[in-house]
Amino acid sequence: MTLPATPAATAGQPSWAGEFLLLSALWGASFLFMRLGAAEFGPLPTAGLRVALATLFLWPLLVQRGEWPALRRHWRPVLLAGLVNSAIPFALFAWAVMHIATGLTSILNATVPLFGALVAWAWLGDRIGRLRWLGLGLGFLGVALLAWRAPAGAGVQGGHTGWAIAACLLASTCYAVAASYARRHLAGIPPLASATGSLLGAALGLALPTLLFWPAQMPGPRAWAAIVAIAVLCTGIAYILYFRLIAHAGPSRALAVTFLAPAFAVAYGAAFLGETVTPWMLGCGAVIVCGTMLSTGLVGPRGARAR
Repeated sequence: MTLPATPAATAGQPSWAGEFLLLSALWGASFLFMRLGAAEFGPLPTAGLRVALATLFLWPLLVQRGEWPALRRHWRPVLLAGLVNSAIPFALFAWAVMHIATGLTSILNATVPLFGALVAWAWLGDRIGRLRWLGLGLGFLGVALLAWRAPAGAGVQGGHTGWAIAACLLASTCYAVAASYARRHLAGIPPLASATGSLLGAALGLALPTLLFWPAQMPGPRAWAAIVAIAVLCTGIAYILYFRLIAHAGPSRALAVTFLAPAFAVAYGAAFLGETVTPWMLGCGAVIVCGTMLSTGLVGPRGARAR
């Protein structure tokens, strides 16, 4: 969520497309790792360990690149951003994956670009062209159609499905608000400083809940491996990519990663958790990908690629 918002940044260049795809794959995997970790750690310790380990992973890089002074100068807005963009949504999603399938959780997370575009339009005055509106609408339609049949065919577990869906939507709203908050209040802060500082803020916010809800029995190696993976790959590295995308492509396009991440999450859930994949889910996934490409300007007239 950073932004050296260089006006002529890569909005008209394809250089951010590879980061967009990689971030989608990493965030798609996060739901799998959350399920594996939360099954033994519980939701709050899973979220707390995720941000704490990710902070430890990024801190040496921050110091090595000399970006610590930037974080020290802007620590208040950066730490606050971490509560909204990391602590709250991570805890909500870690609880949700205990009650609904990881594929469905990622599908609900794909509502973020819709909320994000509206927040950026209302708060930041972002202009959204007709083609991008069409892409957002198409992506949301794919999400809605997939969610419509997902509960019956995606292996939903537990008796709190409604609350889990509500938790996912609340978490997605947090992401949308945090992206525009970063654009407004973190402009000019290096991406690594924003990523590390926001994770530190989340770690501080979740420290006490993590200790209070620590499991009575020490989790096994698989749960620890899942926590390390989600901390390093899906959080530490992914946050650098995410903040770079906000800086270079704008918050709406960065949030559109959540349109593509479900395709990866559904595949991971089927491969590693035995979650069902149907032709309906694959068809809706294709609709989501098309909507993503339109809403982010990956396809379409050059003039439509405005932020």
